[in-house]
Amino acid sequence: MPNPAFNTDPSPAGLVVLGLLNGGGGPVNLVPFISVTKLPGTTMMRAIAGFLLVVAGLVSCASPQSDKNAAATAREQLAPTGKVRVAILVGPTASTFRATPNPATQRPRGVPVDLATALGDRFAVSVEQLPYSNYPDLLNAAARNEWDVTFIPFDEERAKVMDYGPAYHFFEFTYLVPSGSPIRDHSEIDRPGVRVAVAEGSVTASNREKALKNATLVRIKTLVEIREQLRAGKVDAAAASRETLVGLAEQLPGARVLDGRFHFEGVAVAVPRGRPGTLAYASEFMESAKATGVVRAAFDNAGFVDAVVAPAGSRPH
Repeated sequence: MPNPAFNTDPSPAGLVVLGLLNGGGGPVNLVPFISVTKLPGTTMMRAIAGFLLVVAGLVSCASPQSDKNAAATAREQLAPTGKVRVAILVGPTASTFRATPNPATQRPRGVPVDLATALGDRFAVSVEQLPYSNYPDLLNAAARNEWDVTFIPFDEERAKVMDYGPAYHFFEFTYLVPSGSPIRDHSEIDRPGVRVAVAEGSVTASNREKALKNATLVRIKTLVEIREQLRAGKVDAAAASRETLVGLAEQLPGARVLDGRFHFEGVAVAVPRGRPGTLAYASEFMESAKATGVVRAAFDNAGFVDAVVAPAGSRPH
C-alpha cells in the first residue's frame, strides 16, 4: 500500500517546477513528486529544504548547457562561415539604413553599423561588415549568398532574393531640385522634359517608373553620381527618401527638398531568401533592439533624433 505521506501524482505547482527544469517543454520524469502536505511540521520543512536543494542543483547544472546550446544554434544559423556577414549600404549621405565613410579611417559608420555591432553582441558572434555602394551589387550578392543579414527598405522586387523581418523605421519619399530650379511642388515634376534621377535598383526607381507618365526617369547607379549629375545640371530633380535628400542638399548649395511625399515605406532587417533560421534570429534581435533602446541609440548617434522607431511587430509593407 502506498505511503499516504507521498503522492505520485504531481501537483500543478510540481508540474510547473518540473516543466521549467525541462526547459519549458513539459514535466520531466525524475522521481515521483512529493506532496508534503501530510507530513509533520519538522519533517515537512526538511522535505521542502531537500527538494529545493535538488531543484537548485538541477538548475545550476542544466541552465548553462541550455544557454550554450541556444548560443551555438544562433551562431550556426546567423554565421555559417564563423562570422555574421552584414551587408551595409554606404554612400555620401547617411540615413537610417545607409552608412557614410568615416573621414579619418574610411570605415563605414552610422545606423546600420551600430545595428550590426549590436547583433554580434546579442549572439556573441564576430561581425564582418561588407560595404556596398549601390543596390544592384548588394542584391546580386544576396542571390549568391555572400552575406547573412542587412538593413534595407522593403521592395517587392527585392523580396525575390531576400526575406524581410520586422520593420524598425518608416520614412517618406520626395524630391530634391538644384539651385535655381523653377520647380516648387510635386505637381510640377511629371511634365515633358523634366529629368528625374533615381538610384538604380531602389524602391524609388520602381515606384517612379509606375507613377511618372511624362517626365524622363534617369537611373543612376550610386548616390555620388546622382549628386554630380545634379551639380552639373544634367538632371532636373532627384527622387529618394527625405533623409537621403536632406543629406544631399547639404552638399549642393541652394538645393531644395520639396515638401510633401509621394510614397511611404518601411526599413527592416532582411536575410537572403530561403534561410528561415537566420530570419528567425535576425527578427528576434530586431524586436529586442527596438524594445531595449538599441535602435533609438543608433538613430541618435547618427543624428536622426527625430526619427521614430517602428512599433513592435511592424511589418515593412
